[in-house]
Amino acid sequence: MTEIRIDTEYIKLDALLKFANLTASGGEAKLRIAAGEVQVNGQPCAMRGKKLRSGDTVTLDGETVVIRTEQEGTGNGDQL
Repeated sequence: MTEIRIDTEYIKLDALLKFANLTASGGEAKLRIAAGEVQVNGQPCAMRGKKLRSGDTVTLDGETVVIRTEQEGTGNGDQL
């Protein structure tokens, strides 16, 4: 599982797929989402504008990423 850090409150699903390099383009992201190939928190999601927040997971082609905000620590007590 890969962590993706964002510096905003949320990121939309189609933008996340591009940002995390799970798709090569926004067009591909749109098609993959519409085809039901993307899971959000373990459930299929066909909403390309779905707002993802810290703790949400996204899976495509067996690759899973988890969203974290920049304000969160690294898990070992350090602050970013």
